[in-house]
Amino acid sequence: MVQFGIPGEPQVASEWQNKNIPDDPVLKSNKAGYMTYATAGPGTRTSQMFINFKDNSFLDSQGFAPFAEVLDPGMDVVNKIQSKYGESPNQGLIQSQGNQYLKSKFPELSFVSGVTSSFLAGEHHEAL
Repeated sequence: MVQFGIPGEPQVASEWQNKNIPDDPVLKSNKAGYMTYATAGPGTRTSQMFINFKDNSFLDSQGFAPFAEVLDPGMDVVNKIQSKYGESPNQGLIQSQGNQYLKSKFPELSFVSGVTSSFLAGEHHEAL
């Protein structure tokens, strides 16, 4: 899986660190391409999310509720995300030092530079 969502600016990260998002019921399974909020237990979701590269249905019983799906050809992009660092970036240092820490210690790390939606005004989409 690829995880992201800690703001790159420490002052913004500190504002969001303890703003928990209410839990959703698990209605879909954590299969490849599904996006889910990271959590440390009930009531602890914040701005961090992950995209499953493979079937991680074992997360379903732990309360990880997918809320979106990356559609083709989007997974082609997701599969190009740099993975060589694994879980090496320290989340505490990301919170306190932001992108400065990431860019200096992990120079080949992939970054999210923007997000767009393919929804058109008035168009109806099935909720996950």
